[in-house]
This record gives sequence, structure tokens and C-alpha cells, in this order.
Amino acid sequence: MRKRFPLQLVKDLIPMGGDYLLKPPKPQVIKQDEKAWMTDAEFAREILAGVNPMMITRVTEFPPKSTLDPSQYGDQTSTITEAQIGSSLEGLTAQQAVSSNRLYILDHHDHMMPYLVRLNNLDDTFLYATRTLLFLKGDGTLAPVAIELSTPLLQGGLTTAKSTVYTPASTGVEAWIWQLAKAYVCVNDYGYHQLVSHWLNTHAVMEPFIIATNRQLSVTHPVHKLLHPHYRDTMNINSRARELLVSAGGIIELTVFQRKYAMEMSSVTYKDWNFNEQALPDDLIKRGMAVPDPSSPHKVRLLLEDYPYAVDGLAIWTAIEQWVTEYLAIYYTSDSVLQSDVELQAWWKEVREVGHGDLKDAAWWPKMKTVAELVKACATIIWTGSALHAAVNFGQYPYAGYHPNKPSASRRPMPEPDTEEYALLARDPEKVFIRTITNQMQAIIGISLLEILSKHSSDEIYLGQRDTPEWTSDAKALEAFKRFGTRLEGIESQVVALNGNPQLKNRNGPAQFPYMLLYPNTSDHTGKAEGLTARGIPNSISI
Repeated sequence: MRKRFPLQLVKDLIPMGGDYLLKPPKPQVIKQDEKAWMTDAEFAREILAGVNPMMITRVTEFPPKSTLDPSQYGDQTSTITEAQIGSSLEGLTAQQAVSSNRLYILDHHDHMMPYLVRLNNLDDTFLYATRTLLFLKGDGTLAPVAIELSTPLLQGGLTTAKSTVYTPASTGVEAWIWQLAKAYVCVNDYGYHQLVSHWLNTHAVMEPFIIATNRQLSVTHPVHKLLHPHYRDTMNINSRARELLVSAGGIIELTVFQRKYAMEMSSVTYKDWNFNEQALPDDLIKRGMAVPDPSSPHKVRLLLEDYPYAVDGLAIWTAIEQWVTEYLAIYYTSDSVLQSDVELQAWWKEVREVGHGDLKDAAWWPKMKTVAELVKACATIIWTGSALHAAVNFGQYPYAGYHPNKPSASRRPMPEPDTEEYALLARDPEKVFIRTITNQMQAIIGISLLEILSKHSSDEIYLGQRDTPEWTSDAKALEAFKRFGTRLEGIESQVVALNGNPQLKNRNGPAQFPYMLLYPNTSDHTGKAEGLTARGIPNSISI
């Protein structure tokens, strides 16, 4: 225990004195109702409006298939059957549910399966690769209808899967089996969130843009002026993260299930990273959550309408894109002006060939020959450093500060019938649940970290604000920026109104915790909106 949790590390992270360990701040997810997190409705709502709402995808074929190489992993097609879910589909067949865009999946199977042999050989660890099938009900909410837990099965030189499917239950020991199945899903989701959705897709991928901007664009260049606020403190916090959090033996390896394989798993995921898919509309289309729609204000139409992250995110994305379009139009009156901008072309060349050099030959990179390409690129960079990071960061303690809701590790397999563990589950289900998820020291350190990461500082500079009104002397740019701020303040009112609409059940959920992570907070200039507010979009990835 002392080796895994060095005393100095614990002292550095956890506030000493007082009664902190006895009375940490109460996470918002249990403030109104301490049991709401256990409901299927809240479990599903957090897939749309929690701390990792960018994993859900629409099912396009049933049963869901795998993308793992069959020459290594055999047939990894899901074992969920229509007979297991049919009674939960409001009279539809599985195919009808697919065809009517009412079947969705939280799929952690393919990225987990290649690591399970190694992970489950670690001490105090037992993990599954999970698939969670969700049905869109008539009231606009999602219901989990099946969870598949898979472990590796080595046979015939292949790493195939041994899978068990669990379906909802509300009474007896079966209800706790279902609760454990959801916990195993949350463990997968927690680890993926920390290492991919959060660290890789915001912190890490921003670095090449920051470095190239400072190396290739003069401080008077209009693109430098546009992007610079969205880089504030990011390199500093990333440096600290590499020292304390994602380093070998650091806090992430101590508290998250991937342990010593954490950075390997995020690095492997980076091979499939695509800059274009950092843009919210592209991401939603890729996941099947939206379709292109030129008539929509956001140019896409959501297939699941009450999707708080996407609804608020698209409003923010469109405001950013409009601001960038208006700003760049002042300086780039034609594509030829952009093409002859030596600094700009050197900037993009370094981003692609040096910063993201591992992917420099990918066909998806914008060529940076048109103003439209520059608008999309700058909007994507701003979105990533501001709103995307806010969505995955500032809800960490509010949702995962209560570890049973979002455990970071699992230590025991699902209890099997006719075993001592199963009998104990029937007698004392809470005991089995607690000793299955994150251990006490992991939880203490992990929760302390989440509290630090989730706090807004008193000197936060929010989207639509600047640290100085003299950031440019160009009156046209200042007017465009003022319009941007006005649009963001309008989005604030829109978010509040949506949260107050009782027809939109995913906005608050059983936990009665309104979705405010993409509330811009542009209107606040007091500096008083600090701490665990679970709202506000800072300009940059900063703590």
C-alpha cells in the first residue's frame, strides 16, 4: 500500500488540517437526492449530460459488430439478442428500433478488449469490456435495456470473448447484479474519459497549435490575436500534469484502472485522432447522433433532440464559428490573400508536419488554401480549448466526486450464482458493491484530485471576455467581438430556459442537477463565480 500510495504524494494532494477527509464538499449529483444516481434514468441521462457525453453512438445494425481484427480476436460481434431486449422496446422489433433511430450504444468493448489480459493480471483488479444498449423512449429519455460484460477467452491462437448479457431488474439479488453491471460500465467510461476525452482530446492535442502559433505567427498577426487567449496557461498545466498526473507512478496510474498502461492506451487511441472530428458538428455526424441539415441554424439536425451536451454545444459552436468568420473576413478578403500569407502557411505546415507529425500524411488535414478552411480550423481550436474542455473537466467532482456513481476501478468479478460471493450479495449488497469498486485510498486521492480540477479560479477569463480591452486597436474586430459576447449572453438565457422546461427530462434528471457545464458565464465580470460551480466556459485549458 505504501509503495502504491507514497505518503508525500498524499500530503501534497490532500489538504491537511481540519476535517477535510471527514467532510469533503458534497458532490452535486447527490445533493438533492442521495439515491437518484442508482436509477436507470440517471445512469442513462449522464451518458447525454454527464462528464463524458461524447461517447454515445447511434446503432446502425443489430447486433452491434466489432472493428477488432478477426485474425487476432475472432468474431467479437455482440451477443445481445432480440429476445433479451424485446420487452423493453415499446412494441418495436430490434430492427424497427434501429430503423427509427431509437437504439443507441455506449461501446467500450473494442478499446478495452486488447488490454484485458494484461490489466486483469494486475493486483486488486478485475475489469470487463462493456457494451451498453440504450433505447430512446417516447418521452425523449434513454433507458438501458442490456449490458454486455466481456472478458478475453484464449482459444485456437485467438483472443476471443466470453460474454454475459445482463438486463434490468428492480428487486432481489438480480437488482444488485444489474447495479454492479452498470458500475462496470462506469469504470470503463471513467478511464476513457480521463485518458482520451479529457487528457488526449483537449490537453494534449492543443499543444502543437500553441507551439506553432508562438513560433510562426508574430504577436501582431490577426490569427495570433484571435487564438492567443485560448492558449492561456495550457502549456503550464500540461507540464504539471506530466510531472504529477500522467507520469509513471503518478496520480492517474494510482487511481484509474489502466494503471501502468494508461499512457499506452491514450497513445494508441491518438493513432485514430482526426482534427476535423474535434469540431462538434463533425463529431455528432460521425457518431450518428446528427445528420447534415443545411436548413438548420447549426447546419446539422440532432436525431436525439433532448441531448443537453449537443444542444448547448451546437449553440456555442455556432457562436464561435460566426465570430471567427466575421473576424477573419476583416483581414482575409479572398482566398488568394490567405494563400500568400507566409506566416500563416508556415504555421499550418508546422502544425501538420511537426506538431502532429505522426499523422502528417493523413488525407483529412485541411490544405489551408481557402478562408473557409481557416475559419473551420480556428473555430475548432477555440472550441477544443474552451467549450470542449469545459464539458469534460468542470463536471468531474460534481458527478464523480461521489465514487459509487463514477468509480475509477473495479477489483472483483461479477458474483456468480451458487458462490459465496453471490450469497453475500444477497445478504449485504452494499458491502459487495463497495469492495468491488475503487478502494478507499484510491478514492480519497482520486476525489481530492477531481475537486482541484473542477474548481474555477477567481481570475477566470470566460469565453467572450478578454484580459484587456486593448487586445486590438481594430474597431471592426472590437465590434465583432462585442457581438460575439452578446450572442453568448443570449445562450446563457437559453440554457436557463431549457433547464426550466419540464418536457426536457434529460436537462435535470432524477438527481435534479441541471446541465450547466456549457453555460458560458460571459456575463459575469465580478470574479465571484469561483469554486465548484459546475458552470462556465473559460477561454482556455487552465487551472
